[in-house]
Amino acid sequence: MRRVSGIGEKTIERIKETLLQNRCTNTDEEVKYNPNVDLKLNKLYVAESVEFMKANMPDNFVDLTVTSPPYDNLRIYKGFEFDYKAMLKELYRITKEGGVVVWIVGDATIDGSETGTSFKQALYAKEIGFNLHDTMIYEKTSPYPANVRYQQDFEYMFVFSKGKPNTFNPIYTLKTLGEIKKILRGSYNYSTRTYRTISGETERLDEAGLKRLEKASKNITKVMSNVWKYETGYQKSTTDKIVYKHPAIFPEQLAQDHILSWSNPGDIVFDPMCGSGTTCKMAKLNNRNFIGIDISEEYVDISKERLRIT
Repeated sequence: MRRVSGIGEKTIERIKETLLQNRCTNTDEEVKYNPNVDLKLNKLYVAESVEFMKANMPDNFVDLTVTSPPYDNLRIYKGFEFDYKAMLKELYRITKEGGVVVWIVGDATIDGSETGTSFKQALYAKEIGFNLHDTMIYEKTSPYPANVRYQQDFEYMFVFSKGKPNTFNPIYTLKTLGEIKKILRGSYNYSTRTYRTISGETERLDEAGLKRLEKASKNITKVMSNVWKYETGYQKSTTDKIVYKHPAIFPEQLAQDHILSWSNPGDIVFDPMCGSGTTCKMAKLNNRNFIGIDISEEYVDISKERLRIT
C-alpha cells in the first residue's frame, strides 16, 4: 500500500495493527496458501484484503465475488490508495474454475477528462486470465448533477469469469405490452425469420432456431437486459439507517440480483472491500455463505450490526 499525504503516523499504525502478521512480502513469488489457518465462513475480517487473501485463502476457493473498488481518487480509502492489479491477481487465484467476479466501478473526471480507469481494470483482468463475460450497466435514479456534459447516471458492472461460468440463473422480466398483445392474439410468425451473419450476409434460421423462437414467443416474460436500474439515495438503496455512515454504498437489490444470477445456495460469496456489508447481508438472506474483509474497523462494525439485525 502507498501512503497518501495528510494521514498521520498514529492513524497508519492503527490500521497496520489490523493487518495479518503472517504476510507474503515478495509479490513476485508464487502465493502459497497457509493450510494451518482455519478460515471461518460467514465472518467479517478487519484486514488489508490482498494480504488477507495471500495468507488465508486457497486457490479455487470462492464461487462468486461481488465488490466495488474505490473509483480513482473519489474514495481514497481510509488513507490508502487502491492497487487494482494486486487485487485482481488474488481474486483470480482464489476464484473457482467457472466462478465469477462482479466488479462495480466508475471513473472520476479530472481536469475535464474521465480517467478511463474502469476500462484499464477490465483489460487488465483479461490480461491475467479472466474472461470479460459481460459488461453490464448499473443505472441510478439519483445521479449527480452535471453542467458541462450529459447527466452522469450509470456505472459499469464488469462480470469477469474464470472460464465459462458454472452458474447462470437468469432474472426474467415482463415483455412489453405490445409483445404480450401479440402473444394473446397468436400473431407471432417466425416462419420466415432471418438473421445477419458476422460477414453481413442474410440467412434463415434453421429448424432448431425457429423452434426456440416459437417457444419464446409463447412466454410473456423474457430474460432481463444487462442494463439494471435501481433507485438510489437515502432510504432507497436500503432501509438500514446505519449504512449511511459509509460514504459509498450500492443498492441491496443490485447485490441480491448478482448473487441470485451467478451463485447457488451454499456457495461462497466474497467481498474483499465489504464496506457497509451489503454483499454479505444479501448473501446471508439468500442462503449463501459469505466472507467479508475491510481495512476499516469502523466499517466492519457497521457490517456486523447490519448482519446482527438481519
